[in-house]
Amino acid sequence: MTPTTKEAQRAELHKTIWRIANDLRGSVDGWDFKSYVLGMLFYRYISENLAAHFDRAQYATGDATFSYARLPDAEAEPAREVTVEEKGFFILPSELFVNVRAHARHDENLNERLDAVFKHIEGSAAGAASEKDFKGLFADLDVNSPKLGPTVQRINEKLVKLLEAIGDLPLGSFEDNTIDAFGDAYEYLMQMYASSAGKSGGEYYTPQEVSELLARITVAGKSEVNKVYDPACGSGGLLLQFAKVLGKEKVRQGFYGQEINLTPYNLARINMFLHDIPYEKFDIAHGDTLLDPRHDDFEPFEAIVSNPPYSIKWPGDSDPVLISDPRFAPAGVLAPKSAADLAFTMHILSYLAVDGTAAIVEFPGVLYRGGAEQKIRKYLIDNNYIDTVIQLPPDLFFGTGIATCIIVLKRSKKTNDVCFIDASKLFTRVGNKNKLLAAHRDRIMEVFTERADADYLVKLVSSADLAENDYRLSVDAYVDKEDTTEAIDITELNARIAGIVTRQVELRTQIDAIVAELEADE
Repeated sequence: MTPTTKEAQRAELHKTIWRIANDLRGSVDGWDFKSYVLGMLFYRYISENLAAHFDRAQYATGDATFSYARLPDAEAEPAREVTVEEKGFFILPSELFVNVRAHARHDENLNERLDAVFKHIEGSAAGAASEKDFKGLFADLDVNSPKLGPTVQRINEKLVKLLEAIGDLPLGSFEDNTIDAFGDAYEYLMQMYASSAGKSGGEYYTPQEVSELLARITVAGKSEVNKVYDPACGSGGLLLQFAKVLGKEKVRQGFYGQEINLTPYNLARINMFLHDIPYEKFDIAHGDTLLDPRHDDFEPFEAIVSNPPYSIKWPGDSDPVLISDPRFAPAGVLAPKSAADLAFTMHILSYLAVDGTAAIVEFPGVLYRGGAEQKIRKYLIDNNYIDTVIQLPPDLFFGTGIATCIIVLKRSKKTNDVCFIDASKLFTRVGNKNKLLAAHRDRIMEVFTERADADYLVKLVSSADLAENDYRLSVDAYVDKEDTTEAIDITELNARIAGIVTRQVELRTQIDAIVAELEADE
């Protein structure tokens, strides 16, 4: 298949997915309904994944007629324990997506059936190493919710349509790159839901092109890393970019993240599975990263990416314990209670390996505001942790039009300066948002790697100069803006104006003469 054909089929699949998602939801808000579409997509994925696992094993023995989906439950049950050890979960043949779908239209208790199936899948991991990765995965797929309909009959009608629609999606087989298809479909749906949901959805989603840039920045010059981390991981998209940029096998110890909100936390775990990240290679935690970090006993991370929530409130200095927290104490001051941005930055720095790199999307105010934020910037600059500051274009993110920036942290810098990159003009308007196309991302990576002054684009600034400028980190304070106004020769312009005035006088004289002649003829 040629790349063009593949992209055309991909675009057609995306259109189909989005049409189905909108047709199915009816009166349910799109951002709420995403849990049903994505949850059912996940149910189909793990069903086909498990069936293919058993089928391949039997094919290898020479039994080409075997089908796990047609196996009686009693014959499948003995394989439960070893399957949970290998796969992290177990599904009886009768509870596979394909079999539930086949009987759905005539099942008056479909909602109860699905509810039981989802509980059985989650329960299959109870007591196993995979328990925390499966617990509550289907919590947002409430098959008894009145959002789906006022009666059980209406709810079941909606569930039948959902099963049929997800089952009909042409995602291929597991022998034909199905994992890429499932993962791609998931990412597309998340992007479309975030785009249409405004702020309520966009805060949990970072556009893929920005995510890719962050990942590339943190692994520049490396072919593999020990593990990757995002302390505000949302639905997990930033973490999964490393699987594309490096290859998932090059992230040796896996993917780690924490998310405070339950729905995106569940989505992040589903996202890992749909991208074929096995349960033992990811650790997504639920909780408040700033107040209850879940990965503080782990080996430091070589690559950290994050797009933390902008200027959210946190206890700050009203909690006397926080100033003694080893994550925040080195700066001698806490981020303001009204803006936790730099608290996330300090948290990330504390988790960063000696040879690691972190790339953080930041609200622009943290670059120049005074008070506690200035003192934290002073600590970061004086200790040579700030590597690069990149000004991004405006209107890249869903839910906000502000021009954000990227702060790059390193613990082991070779120079005592900061590289400022003005990428504010590197974008293309696509639809109602600006986008960093591949050429823009490549250009940013080129100058980030070269680390050399370039007119109107890059400026290296010493830490001493930063100190003299009150530790400001705003890119526009150091990178000159190109003057695009047309140069005008004043002498030449005056001469032209004088010529125009003279010509005007001549024309007025001629007109007066013609008028006088006409009056004389009368």
